[in-house]
Amino acid sequence: MIRPRARWSRPHEAAGLLWDHLRQLWPGPGIWLPVPFMVWSAAWLAVGKGRLEHVIFLIGMPLLAYTNTWTRRLLLGLLPMAFLGLVYDGMRWFDKLGVTPDRVHVCDLREVDMNIASATVNGERGTVHDWIQAHTSTALDIMAAIPYGTFLFVAVGFAVFLYVKDYERMRLFGWAFFFLNLAGFATYHLYPAAAPWYFHTYGCAVDLTAHPSEGPNLARVDVMLGVPYFRSFYGRAADVFGAVPSLHVSYPMLIILFGWPVLRWPGRILAIVFLVTMCTAAVYLDHHWIIDVILGLAYTVAVHAAIMVVVNLRQLRAPSEVMS
Repeated sequence: MIRPRARWSRPHEAAGLLWDHLRQLWPGPGIWLPVPFMVWSAAWLAVGKGRLEHVIFLIGMPLLAYTNTWTRRLLLGLLPMAFLGLVYDGMRWFDKLGVTPDRVHVCDLREVDMNIASATVNGERGTVHDWIQAHTSTALDIMAAIPYGTFLFVAVGFAVFLYVKDYERMRLFGWAFFFLNLAGFATYHLYPAAAPWYFHTYGCAVDLTAHPSEGPNLARVDVMLGVPYFRSFYGRAADVFGAVPSLHVSYPMLIILFGWPVLRWPGRILAIVFLVTMCTAAVYLDHHWIIDVILGLAYTVAVHAAIMVVVNLRQLRAPSEVMS
């Protein structure tokens, strides 16, 4: 009779040890933090509409949350990006909010762009994009695809770098990333705007049934790769009319603003190269007007400035609270 009791007690002992481990990591309600992400992801996977990010949430969130103090801390630093993932995923239900034919900007935005920079194409005044699409090359397609295909990995990788280098800066970067994207998402619906590829496909007419596209340049790269990487990534975008501002250029700009104090010169040079190539790619790939790029950079500077103002105000309040 002793042996069966020992066998039956082992699972209970293991469960008790596991619970003690979890409670040491999360003594408060934070222990349930991964649950919403896991439930959300499991639900989409269960109905056959799951994506890679749902698998990552379902597996990665509990691993980071419950493994050890190092992974728990990393999760808290990456949490704003995780929240953003849920927000972006949920935007599929609101993709037409505020988007009506009379509110979508196409040719008026194109005219603004031509006032910034124009080119002569077939004897007529056109945009820089018109000229570029008449002079594309395989080499430039590939070069432009590199920043466009890696920007999310670079942003997360930079956050992990800050985790090791400066954890508080990592958290600030994460929340800046979150609010920057929220500002961009809001603008997509307050000022719906078509990308250059849309104009080159549909002209000035507004077609609300149009599907998101990776554009002709990245489509050619997919053919060369033999894998629909860019089609699967950009073809399921939540907003067809979300050209303004360019968040693609915002990410490398945010990396420069938060990374400059902690990066050495090789890292700074790489960050600058990443920004320049991203700005160039955004225009070359027919994804953004020049004004989109300018506004994307402006949004980033504004969000960074707002974050730093809040940080400075908190630092000024801290000594006064101690003295009181």
